[in-house]
Parts: sequence; C-alpha cells; structure tokens
Amino acid sequence: MPQEISISYQAVKSKVYKLVDAMVEGEKTPTEVQESMRRWWSLIHPADRPVAQKYMLMVLERCNATLGAITIGLPVPKEFKASTTLDSDKLPKISSRNDRAAMSSAM
Repeated sequence: MPQEISISYQAVKSKVYKLVDAMVEGEKTPTEVQESMRRWWSLIHPADRPVAQKYMLMVLERCNATLGAITIGLPVPKEFKASTTLDSDKLPKISSRNDRAAMSSAM
C-alpha cells in the first residue's frame, strides 16, 4: 500500500511551484508534470482530497493572476523607424594607427 501524505496549503503550493520551476528549467515536459500530479494525487488519502483540491485551486488561481499581472506589466516594445541615411558629419571620426602615432610623437 502506498504511503499517504498529509495536506496543507504550504505543501500544495510547494508542489505547484516545484512543477512550474521544473517546466521553466526544461527538466520536465507537460506530460511528465501530469504524471507527477497523478502520482501525487494517488498518495493523498481520499478523505483529504477535497481539501487538497481546494488548496490546489487557490494556488492555481493565484498563479494565474500573477502571470496575468506580469504579462500586463511588461513594457510593450515601441516600433521605430530605422534611418536609411547616415549623416556623416554627426558620426565620430575614427583615426588610423598612423594618425595616433604622429599625435603621440608630437607631444
């Protein structure tokens, strides 16, 4: 018989964060995350499952709200028009090695 685990809000949040981190880091695929959740769920005592589900939904709702806030908070790149002409008078002059040597010896 598999070992049952106790459920707390912190335990559920930790499980979700670990799975999110594993996907972000490329350590797990979506299929592996789903399998991990199935294994985790099977370890929860049937009487504790309603509480686990409640905590899971709370964590996922908050994660979703956080992702939405991050997305909305990202700066939108502004479009810009590239200049097709260069004004050579405004470009810095690049001196050659000979010019620098001549200036050094003049000092």
